[in-house]
Amino acid sequence: MNKKTMKAFTFKRYGKSPDLGFDDVDFPTLNANEILVKVYAVGLNPIDNMIPTGIFKPVLNFQLPATLGSDLSGVVTAVGSRVTRFKPGDAIFASIFDMGRGSLAEFAVVPENAAAMKPANLDFVQAASLPMVSLTSWQALKERAGLRPGQKVFIPAGSGGIGTFAIQLAKYLGAKVGTTTSTGNVEWVSHLGADEVVDYKKQEFENVLSGYDIVLGTIRGDAIEKSTKVLKPGGRIVSLIGR
Repeated sequence: MNKKTMKAFTFKRYGKSPDLGFDDVDFPTLNANEILVKVYAVGLNPIDNMIPTGIFKPVLNFQLPATLGSDLSGVVTAVGSRVTRFKPGDAIFASIFDMGRGSLAEFAVVPENAAAMKPANLDFVQAASLPMVSLTSWQALKERAGLRPGQKVFIPAGSGGIGTFAIQLAKYLGAKVGTTTSTGNVEWVSHLGADEVVDYKKQEFENVLSGYDIVLGTIRGDAIEKSTKVLKPGGRIVSLIGR
């Protein structure tokens, strides 16, 4: 009997030539605590581009060839025997970044605790863009930095994927927000809630901003070192970019 297959976007090896492309892969099977999702949209993040390089091999357990993609939205088509929060027909969104499987496929298996109901006011594309940036922003600002109402947080690159969500989250948490962006996006990040906006094409942010409690490090290069100049004594930097 032939195995049931589906289309997925995979990579076959790690390194500079990962052999990316669409392939026929085995149709996924469910464990008791998982849901099967027909994928409607997938959100891609910089980290998805880094996985085939092998940089995450020590922490991510992929069996090659492996399906790429982390964030997704779609409709539940089947549920495992222990699933209680979802039923077939539910619209969900999820991130499966660290689970050794990918979202760039016709169907995806998602642990029940990695999914949430799709907000009714978001379409599937909008919902798929949220999981990783929202989880990252929450972990950085709330869990790591302990952002409190009334504090000032500097979020560089306010019009980027992390920046656009982090600004809104920081405002929701009651903080005052400073950010940087290009000339064409100044109005946009102000609309998102930023209180102080520096157009990096015209000014150096370290010469304009001061007295910040927290810096969210989102840019490589010398940006972290420059960011120390906007911190008040005892301020904190939470970096998302490693070394």
